[in-house]
Amino acid sequence: MPIVSSQSAQPLRVSVLHNRLPRPTGITIGLVGRGIAASLSPLMHEREGARQGLDYRYHLIDFDRLGLDDTSLPDILAEARDLGFAGLNVTYPFKQAVLLLLDDLAPDAAAIGAVNTVVLGGARTVGHNTDCWGFAESFRRDLPAVARGRVLQLGSGGAGAAVSQALLQCGVKRLDIYDTDAPRAEALAERLRRLRGADVQAVTEVAGAAKQADGIVNTTPVGMIRHPGLPIDDALIEARHWVADVVYFPLETALIRHARALGCPVLPGGGMAVYQAVRAFELFTGLAPDAAAMAETFRAAVAD
Repeated sequence: MPIVSSQSAQPLRVSVLHNRLPRPTGITIGLVGRGIAASLSPLMHEREGARQGLDYRYHLIDFDRLGLDDTSLPDILAEARDLGFAGLNVTYPFKQAVLLLLDDLAPDAAAIGAVNTVVLGGARTVGHNTDCWGFAESFRRDLPAVARGRVLQLGSGGAGAAVSQALLQCGVKRLDIYDTDAPRAEALAERLRRLRGADVQAVTEVAGAAKQADGIVNTTPVGMIRHPGLPIDDALIEARHWVADVVYFPLETALIRHARALGCPVLPGGGMAVYQAVRAFELFTGLAPDAAAMAETFRAAVAD
């Protein structure tokens, strides 16, 4: 099963049938998910590793490209650990599924109920969540003055669990969560009410929620290359809204493009992608990365 290496452009073969290669050298990281061929995480991580003089390799483990079922996640995790990977980033659709496969959860991941970063280097596998800090940092930097009285969040999966915490940390007073899976949205809302005492409600009527919202945040996969389109009827977006998206490939999603055309303040997913990578790099290496350098790597890649 070829796992694409961005550094060498050669496949690293990891077999769920125990047909393993010798352990990689240096610091080896992987990204586990579906439809991740356009991810810029390998580039950001490897450039920062090189800047710090590290032998740092980051591989894409794309279940779509490999033709793997979701049930292969435990095998891939075990193989990565056996091969000596220092850690894994985890993205759609595995941020919650990976929880039960880990030995320990850091406080951030336990509170959010989702993992996007797994440290494998020690005796026990430990799950972290850098998405929450990544979104919050991007929001604080790029939408510092927007109204935060009421926000509509679309989606309540792994990314949604992290972003909802970030929005509340950033001062949102009332958070409405809409998901086509209504019980999942209610479960997240209840969790946030219990843990944070916040005004969070699961909503089933998205038009009414949008009408009352100051901002709209997409945390669903809709807008990704393999899930094109808008996560909400475009007629529900008004010029008075601010609009954020967690999808960053493509960086200019249909949602961000439409909102920008209306004159809405917008927050594309690139900021969250950069800052979650900054925190993950530190967890994987124990070294403080240069956030500005990683952001510049991202911007240059997007501009190409």
